[in-house]
Amino acid sequence: MHNDDRFDGINDFVMTVKLGSFAAAAAAQGVTASGVGKSVSRLEARLGTKLLHRTTRRLTLTPEGRTYYDMCVQMLEDLEATEHGLIVGQQVPTGRLRVDVPAAFGRRHILPTLLALAEQHTGIELAVTFTDRTVNLVEEGIDLAVRIGALNNDADLVARQLGTQRLLICATPSYLARHGTPQVRDDLARHDCIVGWRRQGPAVWLLREADGSSTEQAIRVRHALRDGEAMLAATLAGAGLCQLPTWLIDAHLASGQLVPVLQQHAGGEMPIHAVWPATRYVKPRLRAAIDALVALAAAPNPVFHPAA
Repeated sequence: MHNDDRFDGINDFVMTVKLGSFAAAAAAQGVTASGVGKSVSRLEARLGTKLLHRTTRRLTLTPEGRTYYDMCVQMLEDLEATEHGLIVGQQVPTGRLRVDVPAAFGRRHILPTLLALAEQHTGIELAVTFTDRTVNLVEEGIDLAVRIGALNNDADLVARQLGTQRLLICATPSYLARHGTPQVRDDLARHDCIVGWRRQGPAVWLLREADGSSTEQAIRVRHALRDGEAMLAATLAGAGLCQLPTWLIDAHLASGQLVPVLQQHAGGEMPIHAVWPATRYVKPRLRAAIDALVALAAAPNPVFHPAA
């Protein structure tokens, strides 16, 4: 098979999925429906997998077809953006920028920066997901992610630390009146604790020691919730103790709605990174987004604390 053949059928496949039928894809390109259908069939044969379920009424993507379609669309968008940059004589940030961010943190602190970036570069189109799970950037076609916590050693990714978030254990005065205030770290085993959703492994909180180091403390979990906003809501409802970032609870601490506990262990930190797939060519829109996040982290703010 010649290398030139590897792109055969891709445009027909993408057009068919976008327009919903071989006939519509054929009409858009001025060719025959049978020609488009055969082109997609040859593509499937070359890949050794079925991309489309065909019935007399409709075409639907197989799971493998969905993954391949998303990657093909991204490739064609990148090619179009690169060609546009060559035509105008400069590499301008254009095209769809796919970003994944932690739910509460992303809405409060990352989305405004991304919207400002899109306002500055009108050729950028945002596709932002808000989730606290660790997505596979390469498999899910994500250009850039912001992650809080320790990173795995992944050769397919590049990371830039933006700073850290500081953690504080807190509860409402009503909860403490009912259950007492923990005085030492081992008291956490006897309290109702609220944590983020986790798939497996013991629940632990990061506690800062007198020498500045951080250690893990096992806790007793009462409630496990999906994101930071839900954890905050449960804590404000008096449902238990929770370890939350200072950027999320500062206003509630100032108002007295929440009270810090175990302050001798306050200040545990989790790193905040920008992460993107490793590549020899960083697209202009991705470079612009990375630069915007680095500038956000460098500006005076109570969110991104310098790394210890």
